[in-house]
Amino acid sequence: MWFKNLQIYRLPAPWPQTAEQIHDQLVPHTFEPGGTLEGQTKGWISPRENDLLVHGINGQLLLTMRTEKKLLPASVINQFTKAKAADIEAQQGFKPGRKQMREIKEAITDELRPKAFSLFRDTRVWIDTNNGWLVIDAASSAICDEVIELLHKAIDPLPLSLFHVNQSPSAAMTSWLLADEAPAGFSIDQDTELRSTGDSKATVRYVKHSIEVDEVRRHIEAGKQCTRLAMTWADRVSFVLTESLALKRIAALDVLKEQTDTGGTGDDERFDADFVLMSGELAKLIADVTEALGGEQASQAPQPSSTPTASSAPKASSTPSSTTADNSSNPPW
Repeated sequence: MWFKNLQIYRLPAPWPQTAEQIHDQLVPHTFEPGGTLEGQTKGWISPRENDLLVHGINGQLLLTMRTEKKLLPASVINQFTKAKAADIEAQQGFKPGRKQMREIKEAITDELRPKAFSLFRDTRVWIDTNNGWLVIDAASSAICDEVIELLHKAIDPLPLSLFHVNQSPSAAMTSWLLADEAPAGFSIDQDTELRSTGDSKATVRYVKHSIEVDEVRRHIEAGKQCTRLAMTWADRVSFVLTESLALKRIAALDVLKEQTDTGGTGDDERFDADFVLMSGELAKLIADVTEALGGEQASQAPQPSSTPTASSAPKASSTPSSTTADNSSNPPW
């Protein structure tokens, strides 16, 4: 049940909305499977497969947005289009022109769309009403934008804002590498990425590789800065901090896994225990990351009228649907 990614946003703290109040506002936006001609549909589903769209414990709320996308492989469309064009060429005695080919392809797409297969994606949202965090478990900013858009449609007003700190994550990570010393409570792991600030965007990546200070210093002197850094917090959680202030590849370490052993308790009890443990630990992790980056910018208090998008990069004072798909075996998210 642990989130794998933390895309962090700000709410007022405390935020007075309850699980019941949010549930009532999400109901009109409940997920409904799309029709044969709809390329993409999205809505809210129950995190616990019951009738409740919000799962809440002690001010910690869990929501899930489901997206259904109808996919038609481009290779299939092209295959049918080519066959149809050959038939038309035989009938009219000459090859279809560019405009006619476009019309043929559009007609084939409309014909095949009812046969498209559905791909589902569930995106979880954790809201800490006590500390004022809204966190989306997504690696992509585009997915976060979809979640935020749907939240704004359901909850009005939603006083959500981007999360800002006083020090650029990239500048901070670079200084930690140069000093070969992580901030208090953290340790530096073996994965990192250094990227040039110039037009070349030259990039050096270390994967499961020890990081030598002298080697890092040469890269930094050549104009590179750290954009991703694997770290461990309090020997409890490992993660990768990015230049956009996202925390990725979240993993609970053994000391926490031992605490999740609830023995013979039922599924509901185990789920609640995991959720309480996760929300408690990750709230502390976010607080300590914030402190390590110079604290939160006081001037960035959430405003009811703010409508942030995930593609807007977090700032710091110191700086720096388509109905068709290609032949890739991986979903486009």
